[in-house]
Amino acid sequence: ISYPMHLLECCLVTDGGGALILTSAERAAAMDLRRPPVYVLGTGESAESQTISMMEDFTTSRAFRVSSASAFAEAGIAHADVDHLMVYDAFAHLPIYGLEDLGFVGRGEAGEFIAEGNTAPGGSLPMNTNGGGLSYTHTGMYGMFAIQESVRQLRGEAAAQVPDVNVSVAQGVGGMFMSAGTLVLGTAETV
Repeated sequence: ISYPMHLLECCLVTDGGGALILTSAERAAAMDLRRPPVYVLGTGESAESQTISMMEDFTTSRAFRVSSASAFAEAGIAHADVDHLMVYDAFAHLPIYGLEDLGFVGRGEAGEFIAEGNTAPGGSLPMNTNGGGLSYTHTGMYGMFAIQESVRQLRGEAAAQVPDVNVSVAQGVGGMFMSAGTLVLGTAETV
């Protein structure tokens, strides 16, 4: 732990694992599934630099912006269409960057947006409803858990279920904030 971070602003590394089964919408429709499928509506990936020291600005991420813009464009959605959000948060500042760089709020507005309760259960944009990497778990591949929580929310199976979730966005980070991936996931109503 190093300044300016404090102990509870950094994730605890733990053990764990996860898996997803991917198939086409057509194959899923033909299968006898016990649970409703979730659909990948849009994807985006981007790498900003080779190392964190090569980033242009440590307070924002071009990789976040590019990956989310690609995913939203492919999905054909606007920010107002998103019912639920999972933002990588191994450290406390990353949800702030995520909200701003994914375009949900303007630069410098995320702190107030969070403080007003918008990202809490019952807020206008519930975020990291499994507790996030800071409070749920971080195994070195937290993005899997973000996707799993998005799937649970879309199926109505989450422990902290948000009502009426039809579109969920899961965003992940790699390489110490230098690269990012964004998924837009949806229910059958969105395809």
